Amino acid sequence: QAQLVESGGGLVEEGGSLRLSCKVSRVILSTFISNPMNWYRQVPGKQRELVAGMSPGNIITYADSVKGRFTISRDNTKKTIYLQMNSLKPEDTGVYYCNFNQNWGQGTQVTVSS
Repeated sequence: QAQLVESGGGLVEEGGSLRLSCKVSRVILSTFISNPMNWYRQVPGKQRELVAGMSPGNIITYADSVKGRFTISRDNTKKTIYLQMNSLKPEDTGVYYCNFNQNWGQGTQVTVSS
């Protein structure tokens, strides 16, 4: 079973940037390359929502709320997926989770102060 470890969260002021990373281990490279990867966000009292996703063919989707501000990318050689978050807003606050092949990481907290 794949293991996912997120990092890069923290406290940032409105308008700032953060880069989240999600390292995937216990999978061979071909498995990593052939599966989609996604970033989700969850805030207390709400359902986990898809923020950004990337298919194996590099087809990318974003939630409307983050289009133009967030960028998802992946480094296959490092088996890592990234989420570059710019122009952060207080409503971006939440716990960010990466998802790969039905596996979840532990989440990383992002807090944006106004």
